[in-house]
Amino acid sequence: MNDEFKHRHRKPSAFSVEEERRRGSPEPAQRSPASFDDKVIMTSDAEDPFIETTAAAEALTPPEARPRRRRFSFGKVAVGAAAIVVSLAIGLWIDQLVRDLFSRTDWLGYAAIAVVVIGILAFLIVIARELAGMMQLTAIQTLKTDVAQAAALGNGKAARAAISKLVHLLAANPRTARGRARLAETEGDIIDAPHLVELAERELLTPLDRDARRIILSASKRVSIVTAVSPRALIDIGYVLYESARMIRAMAEIYGGRPGTLGLLRLMRDVIAHLAVTGSIAVGDSLVQQVLGHGLASKLSARLGEGVINGLMTARIGIAAMDLCRPMPFRALKRPGIGDFLADLAPGTSRTEDAPGL
Repeated sequence: MNDEFKHRHRKPSAFSVEEERRRGSPEPAQRSPASFDDKVIMTSDAEDPFIETTAAAEALTPPEARPRRRRFSFGKVAVGAAAIVVSLAIGLWIDQLVRDLFSRTDWLGYAAIAVVVIGILAFLIVIARELAGMMQLTAIQTLKTDVAQAAALGNGKAARAAISKLVHLLAANPRTARGRARLAETEGDIIDAPHLVELAERELLTPLDRDARRIILSASKRVSIVTAVSPRALIDIGYVLYESARMIRAMAEIYGGRPGTLGLLRLMRDVIAHLAVTGSIAVGDSLVQQVLGHGLASKLSARLGEGVINGLMTARIGIAAMDLCRPMPFRALKRPGIGDFLADLAPGTSRTEDAPGL
């Protein structure tokens, strides 16, 4: 019992490494350095599939849209002259109609005059609203130019004046209440014009940009689904135009614009003209295969592939409309691109098809 206790509670001892080696303990095997005859081959950027896909996605994103310059046009003069002639003809026809009604019965004449007066008042209200909407769009573009110039020149006074106009423009939007309060708290603390512009962009436009991206994504998804199941190409075109008009109007309202019918047509014309000039209207099959992947593109049906293409086109229209309606240029925040919507329109692109188990 005593020997067993001594064996269990043995005192610590010291051992020499050299002594262990003399007893015959095996030394750890040492591997001699090996040489590799194979050369490391670097893949060029042109052959790298990941760089190619990234470049293709960036190629789908149109450059920043800018409003068209308003120039003198003889076509506008001709349209204005024709409108005046038509208005005079309608006025003469109404005058003759009222005279004829008076010749029959007086109360019919007075009723016709009352209807004409009501119609003229309603027409003037509509014209005033359309002009106000177009003036609002022009004011937003002017404000955008003033902000960019103030930040580029470092003019703090001009930057504060532009930010004050921006706060007034977005005062009716409850999503900017927190940002307006934050700017009011830091008023006078920031002197540098670029920093003031970047702070205003982060505080005021971050929630609005989030809503704009949500609108673009929703419209793109609807277009992708509807055009994938629609039986006629004419229905595809009509629905794309309908969704594009809705998206552009919602985009303008988010950023403080209130476009009427003429203002909406003006925005749509600027968007389509920008995409046509930059060559972003059509998407080639090879470019789509680079973005979606050859394996996924081969698995998709023809109609589903057309739906994805139409969704990408709608996203490009939405990005251009965002550029035209946004009251500040992208400076502190990242401008959205096609890659931000590609994974939602074609979820298979986010997977690595060649890697099993992913």
